[in-house]
Amino acid sequence: MDIKNNIKDFKNYLSDKPCKLVAVSKTKPVSMIQDAYDAGERIFGENRAQEMAEKVDQLPNDIEWHMIGHLQRNKVKYIAPFVHMIHSIDSPRLLKEVNKQARKHERVIDCLLQIHIAKEESKFGLDERELEELLNSDQIKTYENVKVVGLMGMATFTDDYGRVRKEFQYLKGLFEKCKGMALPANVAMSELSMGMSQDYEIAIEEGSTMIRVGSKIFGARS
Repeated sequence: MDIKNNIKDFKNYLSDKPCKLVAVSKTKPVSMIQDAYDAGERIFGENRAQEMAEKVDQLPNDIEWHMIGHLQRNKVKYIAPFVHMIHSIDSPRLLKEVNKQARKHERVIDCLLQIHIAKEESKFGLDERELEELLNSDQIKTYENVKVVGLMGMATFTDDYGRVRKEFQYLKGLFEKCKGMALPANVAMSELSMGMSQDYEIAIEEGSTMIRVGSKIFGARS
């Protein structure tokens, strides 16, 4: 794969769109991430806390590290000192733990609430009722070390792009509904993370502000 050209192609494609690229570097060696960095990419997404923590010290310190995979509460401590954004907050208990670990490092960590929009049961995320309960809870207002900045969702992995589009439209609808709510001071609906290598074009058409692309940049997962 020509990583540098792939990055440049995506930068050109997104140049007139209100959407950021998260280069998904999970399982990829530091050398490949450095190639993408040298081509101008600064946002990298990982799905394992300890793998991300190992890479941080080997790469430039102006990288924004995004946790995009399912995050267990006992792993938050590994990334709390440096992670820029966590896309995968899928339970109130996880958000509480991120706040706790961020407080230890005197940081405020940006978070996205992951919504279950796919037909696959293996995907994680809150449903609409759980989302509203969390945003309306008294507890979230006490979290001074997290900032909820939007929503994230993963569409069904399928060739039925009509279904994918409907799932993204549903998530965008929830996003707009949340914007209209009386939100706590530490919640601001500004980011909608949806779209991956196989469906990012549909996601952008449906309002994504952040796409998570791996194989189209780095090649198939090893």
